[in-house]
Amino acid sequence: MPRTPAADQQPTRIGRRAARALEARMALTGIWYIIGFAFAAGSFAFLTFGAAWLISHRNRGDVHKGLPYESGIDTYGDTHGRFGLSFYIYALLFVAFDIEVVFIYLWAIVFRELPEPLGFTSMLVFVAILLFGLAYAWRKGVLSWRGPGEAIGDNRPPSGEHPANDA
Repeated sequence: MPRTPAADQQPTRIGRRAARALEARMALTGIWYIIGFAFAAGSFAFLTFGAAWLISHRNRGDVHKGLPYESGIDTYGDTHGRFGLSFYIYALLFVAFDIEVVFIYLWAIVFRELPEPLGFTSMLVFVAILLFGLAYAWRKGVLSWRGPGEAIGDNRPPSGEHPANDA
C-alpha cells in the first residue's frame, strides 16, 4: 500500500493515546507541584509557631522577669496604651507614597517602549491623583501633628503653644 503525504501527517491511534497519556501525566505532575508547595507552606507555618512556642518566654522564677522594660527604667502607668490616630494616618500616607515611588520607577524602566502620548499622560494622571489626595489630606489638617486628645477639627494651636492674645 503506497503512503501518501496526508497519511504521514495524521497521527495514529497509538500516537493519540500516547499524547493523551503524556498530557494526563503532565497534569498530574502539575498537581503534585501544587500539593508539594501547599505542604511546604503548611509545614513552615506549623514549624514556625512550634519553634516560637518552644523558645517562648516563660515566666519562671522572679515576678519582674515578665514585666515590660524601658531603657533600664521601671515603667509607670499602663504599658499597653493606645497610639493616637495620627501615627496610623502618617503610616498610611507613607505606604501610599512609597508605592507611588515603586510605580514611577517601574514606569521609567519601560518608558521608551510605551506609546508616545499614552505613556507620559498616564503618569501625569497618576501623579495628579496622588497630589490631589495629598492636597485633600493637607487641607483637612491630617498632616498637622496634634497632641493626644486634640481633635483634627478644632482651631486651637497644638499643645505647648499658647496664642498671643491669652496673656
